[in-house]
Amino acid sequence: MTRTPVQNPAGRHGRPAYDRDSLLEVAVVVFNERGYDGTGMEELARRLGLSKSSIYHHVSGKEELLELAVNRALDALFAVLDEEEGQARDADGGSPATARMKRVIHRSVEVLAAELPYVTLLLRLHGNSEVEQRALARRREFDHRVAELMTRAAAEGGIRADIDPHLASRLLFGTVNSLVEWYRPDRGLTVETLADALTTILFDGLHGRTSD
Repeated sequence: MTRTPVQNPAGRHGRPAYDRDSLLEVAVVVFNERGYDGTGMEELARRLGLSKSSIYHHVSGKEELLELAVNRALDALFAVLDEEEGQARDADGGSPATARMKRVIHRSVEVLAAELPYVTLLLRLHGNSEVEQRALARRREFDHRVAELMTRAAAEGGIRADIDPHLASRLLFGTVNSLVEWYRPDRGLTVETLADALTTILFDGLHGRTSD
């Protein structure tokens, strides 16, 4: 989803006025282009057409911008898991774990497409700061919860049980995460088509249907 700067007719010298969300959107683009470590406040101010003091009016610095960005991606991903777990509790066990796992993968692709710059930034973290380390810890928590769901799916016979569930979940989400390297929403491939195709391949493979 693209936001444009909020124009303020009363702004001095015709400069655009930003709220925190639109400022964050531009900052994430710059972080992805130059790398977080390679981006200083001077570069952010130049790209925004603002003074550094104007940026500090909204955030304490680039660390807060990074934390806001990666938490936006992580919160959206955790919401997928929370929704599935909530539906399972409400339905007294809900649908089989395998069906829930498929929906998690499908919805995660949708999240990636909707929050592409933010997920891209998240996946490029190296753990060089406390903000990054906290984000990586949340990613590990997400991976652990997915692995637990994979374990339940294997126990019920919905997926093969001879592959470690933690390894399986890492392989599945490694495939999902690879989409940030090539998927672009404006190139004609719909999110629904992409999510359907990826979920089918991950769970059913590429074997062609043959008659008996």
